[in-house]
Amino acid sequence: MAAAAVGVSLRRRFPATALGGACLQACRGAQTVAATAPRIKKFAIYRWDPDKTGDKPRMQTYEIDLNKCGPMVLDALIKIKNEIDSTLTFRRSCREGICGSCAMNINGGNTLACTRRIDTNLSKVSKIYPLPHMYVIKDLVPDLSNFYAQYKSIEPYLKKKDESQEGKQQYLQSIEDREKLDGLYECILCACCSTSCPSYWWNGDKYLGPAVLMQAYRWMIDSRDDFTEERLAKLQDPFSLYRCHTIMNCTRTCPKCFIGSRVEHTKGSQRMGPGSQRIDDTMSEQREMA
Repeated sequence: MAAAAVGVSLRRRFPATALGGACLQACRGAQTVAATAPRIKKFAIYRWDPDKTGDKPRMQTYEIDLNKCGPMVLDALIKIKNEIDSTLTFRRSCREGICGSCAMNINGGNTLACTRRIDTNLSKVSKIYPLPHMYVIKDLVPDLSNFYAQYKSIEPYLKKKDESQEGKQQYLQSIEDREKLDGLYECILCACCSTSCPSYWWNGDKYLGPAVLMQAYRWMIDSRDDFTEERLAKLQDPFSLYRCHTIMNCTRTCPKCFIGSRVEHTKGSQRMGPGSQRIDDTMSEQREMA
């Protein structure tokens, strides 16, 4: 009877609707407190300014509240530059994984800052470096002059032996021939693959690297191009192509998830290309020169 009386007393004092509303408000309040609790993430970023006398390469740590930052590493870098340290220098443009500008080494792997999500483990420091084994212009900006010069050397454009009709009509291509270019033309030349390749680190002045080799293959198999044999001949030396030792770091780091197999196709085409000499017999000699 006593318990029943107490229950009746509580119901009279706190009607069901009022009691439920109070509980709901309390829950919402707790959620709000939890949501606004700062989630501090540390970023250790490579810094070096060659224009500053006596400046030496170092790692500088910044703290970001992830509750006030976008989900990608590039969001954190932009927030640091805008709100904490305006001297931090890096490349970026599209923010959608299309241009390749923001390629860098994040937590030990080459990738695009705009597509790499921030590691939400607050106990771990995210480490950010420029692309490895490249001269550094400043902070996270690598010097890609050699990379682009190599790309230019393969003549990455359509070449016709009969130029009399150039610009007058379309160059037709079958659906099957067009499909051969899938997985090739999407390359954004971010250099993630080439700068992850030990062979490119050792012979970057002579070995073209996976990105440029894949681009070379893209033009070799284009049915509209008339210079396949000449393109193959340019690769017939001990270094341009055959420094590839199928380490496959390129495949692991490519933000578009291709590359490695295409370099192998290029090597196969070079051996068996139309009009070019078979070089199977000279492979051992080339490897001895490596």
